[in-house]
Amino acid sequence: MPALPAFALQKAVSTTIREYERDYWTGVVYTTNKRVWEHREDFKSKLRDLRCIAIDMETATLFVAAFKNQMPAGALLLVSDMPMTREGIKTEASDKEVTTQFAKTHLAIGVDSLKQLMNKSMTVKHLRF
Repeated sequence: MPALPAFALQKAVSTTIREYERDYWTGVVYTTNKRVWEHREDFKSKLRDLRCIAIDMETATLFVAAFKNQMPAGALLLVSDMPMTREGIKTEASDKEVTTQFAKTHLAIGVDSLKQLMNKSMTVKHLRF
């Protein structure tokens, strides 16, 4: 399913992250329902070819529904593991550490970004062919 970035949402999130003096990365995030993909070399090769910076297994339904209903959508992902590298595979301890260190700020950035959008009521139109 093709996805178009919601520019106003991207701008709001970017601004808010900078206000929190944090860094962030943008790029291709591959969304899939494949379980234990970490052990499939053919799939991992595909991810490398696509130059994905992350893989997501939770937001596909959100994006499909938004696309179908012509609603702008975005996701502010808190990456808790990097399973393409051996030392990046999530463990219970690493998941707890990420949650403890970053989840509260991550949620605050998301809420503040939405407030920024609500207060400015800006829209961006996309061309249809």
